[in-house]
Amino acid sequence: MKWFVKEGSIVREIWGNADTILFIFAGASAEFAVNKSVDWLYFTGKLPADPLGRLFSTVSYARRIVFSEYDAALNAIDQITAIHKQVEGKRGAQIPDWAYRDVLFMLIDYSIRSFEMLERKLTVDERAEVFEVFLQVGARMGIGGLPEHYDSWLEMRNQQLNDNFEKSRFSIDLYKQYKKHLGLPRYVMLKEVQVQLAPKQVKKLLALGQWSALKLILPAYKFTRIFNLHRFVRNLILPEKYKLEIAGLDIASH
Repeated sequence: MKWFVKEGSIVREIWGNADTILFIFAGASAEFAVNKSVDWLYFTGKLPADPLGRLFSTVSYARRIVFSEYDAALNAIDQITAIHKQVEGKRGAQIPDWAYRDVLFMLIDYSIRSFEMLERKLTVDERAEVFEVFLQVGARMGIGGLPEHYDSWLEMRNQQLNDNFEKSRFSIDLYKQYKKHLGLPRYVMLKEVQVQLAPKQVKKLLALGQWSALKLILPAYKFTRIFNLHRFVRNLILPEKYKLEIAGLDIASH
């Protein structure tokens, strides 16, 4: 059987761990809020109505692709493309390539950042492998202007962070929705993760600060994994609605 991502790949290791996926989700929630194309996410009304569900949907699609057989992964990518085409049709406008690239680059970057924060530093070859997998996704979607190599991606990612982000009324509203749907304690935890994880440009726009209590909390959390207590701890901080989904991510990773 031909897999979209080969067995033993670092990408499978990254996306086969619920903790890592939660961190990717946290980073994405910061970046979605300040992306200049966030108005597209507001157009359907789904993001402000259910921001956690919308973000989990993005992450879940990516994870589904990573663990699918080759043709099934292509079908999943084609579904994503079709959904976006429907939105474009309803709005009577085209989502710009740079907006598609932004989301793709976000998944690459937070895959690397999240794994390195929770596990270990990746080698240059492993980072490049993460890039190559998502490059295949972008190519299948027909996104223009994609970088050909990891080094080119690094340059484009840095340029993107400087050019494609701003704080807007959507940013403010989205964080209000995060707070409403998460509740104050979980909302505070989300922001603590973002302080540790987000690039400096995103942190500056959102005024997240530089120091996070996560520096103290994370080593203790990692320690609980030795005794397999981390799922219990994680369940204490997760919204009830998503506990089964997150547990499923862990189960599926074994």
